[in-house]
Amino acid sequence: MSGALSRRSAVRLLGALGAAGAALGAGGCGAPLPPGATARTGTRTAPAPAAGAGAAAGAGRPGSAARVEALLERLTLEEKTALLHGAPDPAARGPAGHLPGVPRLGIPPLRFAEGPAGVRAAGPATALPAPVVLASAFDPALAREYGRILGREGRALGQDVLLAPAAGLIRTPLGGRNSEAFSEDPRLTADLVAEVVRGIQDEGVVAAVRHFALSSREQGRHTADAVAGERTLHESALRGFEAAAAAGAGAVVAAPHKVNGIRACENRTLLEDVLRDRWGFGGWVLSHRDTSHGTVASIGAGLDMEMPGGTRFGAPLVEAVRAGTVAEASVDQAVRRILTVMDRFGRLDGRSAARPARDAAAGARLARRVATAGAVLLRNERGTLPLSGAAARSLAVIGPTARMPSAGAAGGTPAAASPLSALARRAGNGASVVHAAGEDIHGRPLPADLLTPPAALDDRWVAAGRTWSHEGRFTLTADDDWTLLVHYSGERPTVRLDGEELFPLRQGAAEQDAGGLPAAAPDGLALRRRTVSLRAGEHRLSVTARGGPRGQRFRLRRTTGATRAADVAEAVRVAKSARSVVVFAHEETADGADRASLGLPGGQAALIEAVAAANPRTAVVLNTPSATAMPWLARTGAVLQMYHPGQEGAEAAASVLFGDTDPGGRLTQTFPADGRRTPAAGSPQGPGPGGREEYTEGVHTGHRWYDAQRVAPLFPFGHGLSYTSWEYADLAVRPEGGGLRVEFTVRNTGRRKGTEVAQVYVGPSPRLALEQPLRALAGYRRLTLGPGQSERVAVGVDVRALSCWDPEKHGWVLGTGRREVFAGRSSRDLPLRAGAVVRSG
Repeated sequence: MSGALSRRSAVRLLGALGAAGAALGAGGCGAPLPPGATARTGTRTAPAPAAGAGAAAGAGRPGSAARVEALLERLTLEEKTALLHGAPDPAARGPAGHLPGVPRLGIPPLRFAEGPAGVRAAGPATALPAPVVLASAFDPALAREYGRILGREGRALGQDVLLAPAAGLIRTPLGGRNSEAFSEDPRLTADLVAEVVRGIQDEGVVAAVRHFALSSREQGRHTADAVAGERTLHESALRGFEAAAAAGAGAVVAAPHKVNGIRACENRTLLEDVLRDRWGFGGWVLSHRDTSHGTVASIGAGLDMEMPGGTRFGAPLVEAVRAGTVAEASVDQAVRRILTVMDRFGRLDGRSAARPARDAAAGARLARRVATAGAVLLRNERGTLPLSGAAARSLAVIGPTARMPSAGAAGGTPAAASPLSALARRAGNGASVVHAAGEDIHGRPLPADLLTPPAALDDRWVAAGRTWSHEGRFTLTADDDWTLLVHYSGERPTVRLDGEELFPLRQGAAEQDAGGLPAAAPDGLALRRRTVSLRAGEHRLSVTARGGPRGQRFRLRRTTGATRAADVAEAVRVAKSARSVVVFAHEETADGADRASLGLPGGQAALIEAVAAANPRTAVVLNTPSATAMPWLARTGAVLQMYHPGQEGAEAAASVLFGDTDPGGRLTQTFPADGRRTPAAGSPQGPGPGGREEYTEGVHTGHRWYDAQRVAPLFPFGHGLSYTSWEYADLAVRPEGGGLRVEFTVRNTGRRKGTEVAQVYVGPSPRLALEQPLRALAGYRRLTLGPGQSERVAVGVDVRALSCWDPEKHGWVLGTGRREVFAGRSSRDLPLRAGAVVRSG
């Protein structure tokens, strides 16, 4: 693998590929042709921008530079630095940050909101499906619409900057925020990031793309040193950010950790040499929350804004300018970048003062479209799905979250319906739809007389300013495993069992980390759980709860071996009584923590095993963030991956399960058969200070690594079944426009209308000495066909798709010679193959 990227090497540019390689459009290389577009290599027809969106798309406005320079001349040093850091929001409307502006010069405030699957601001917002669901549709046009909903709701809710989308790759299935990313594949990620950026900015909100760069995990995210070579950066890790810059993103959020030994906020190679000099990025760079570490180093490296406060860019920056350690010209440059973007978006002349009304119905419609389009059918045996006839009239719905509306991990309002209610409604009058939890994730109340002396520990209220405590003893007649659960509204109560504190407030621990299970009770109380092995005999239990300034409501509950066995037995009984079974499995993740394993949390794996053994017509719906281990797979009839599906997830699930919609999603990440054999399996999870995370896989990201290592996955990249059958034929490849034009015929050979994602991959160049993927995704096309219909599909493969980054020449080089081209349904299901000669010039 090539050495780490240096500033000197980054600025030695190679222009051999011309403007086509440098100016990536919406999809980077080999973008799929939208319906009706001409198949011209290297071009795409982008959706028409919304009215008034020309400035947001990146073009300068007449008089903009003069207007910005005039403001700079009138700003005092203190006012300039006030534009470079956040401050408290008197209106409390900028939940992720607030820039006060300069009222005397007509520079308005900016309010920042978190994304990426809904606008997190005061007031209701659409809870969209997680970005990984959107990506599974393989549909850049849908990504544009997704971004527009985010942008419109951001404007309606008083926000000016949205911290979205996330442009990094899914590197390891253990990543705690994988659901916020799009894909393990750099091409697909680049396509979708660009369109979401365009969509957000079509509506007049600045897209702040995050986290630049190499941000692929949560554990140790503030202390890690991500180490990657120059080629790895340009060919894989940075592709999404490059596409965002080409799409005109207004801002970029720097990552909190180090990249090649230097903090991202202070990394001039990344911020200046690559982002600005090579890619031509014209926006501003802001810090991740509280991760700017040095005043002089940060502003000197190209960081423009510190968020959410001014620890480094407030008074210390003023002092540094006056002391001569920071040139005022550096401050001016940062302010100029921010004001230029504000002017692009109409903030400096009042054009953007009016804000649209929120269209909740439009948000709900788009949320449902994305959730259904991104649903991936992983397995379907014995005609388990779609549910129809007698199998659809007798249904057992199992799982604790089947009764819980779940919007997913991020953003917005609660779902309108639970899966159970949506399935019952779709099954119709006269159908039998019964439910069994199968697992108690909220706990049963402790009997008041369990302890000696007795105490009521369920729904107890502690008044403001008061403290309540109790200590008692209880006796077990046999060894048992207990899960103790505490629900609370204020400060977490202290619970000690045999002297050990069960729910400590650990320094630096992720407060939302609940081991993959829900971190809140149905009524909104925070929830923590702890499983302990108890010996037969006497035990001591003490509880202390403080009322705090507003009072405290809390519950202490438990599950035991006996209650767990009873729950599973009830689920098995219900499964046997029904013709069909749908099990809803779940896993949640949170900021600051990665997944401990690929297994489903709690007792869900054992529950699925038992239920599927009782009824082979069992379909499992996975509401999980990333790849999941499936030791129970062979027993099931079907598995439907829906990730975190947003507020319309229940209705979308019903639509797909009953066959109203063909499952049109395809995997954008490989599901490993063995969690120990993945691209980043040898990388440390959560290193200590100075810990290195080496990107040893190089350019072999995701499915490329599985191909290179000849490792069989559980499900490959691009995999997804349909309710109909498909045939591929007549592959033809010819040179066009410096790249290739790939054509083939796709035919629906089944009896149902269906949706297919046809995929094109290219093999390595024999004339490049560089290590190359065995197959790289070069293009794709989503299409819907009726029974017996066929379509001639054309996919353009442009120069970038046929090129590699040469670390000796510090630029892109075309891979000439005979190249193999593959077409089919996934990275491992490619029935068509042909060769084509690629020539330079």
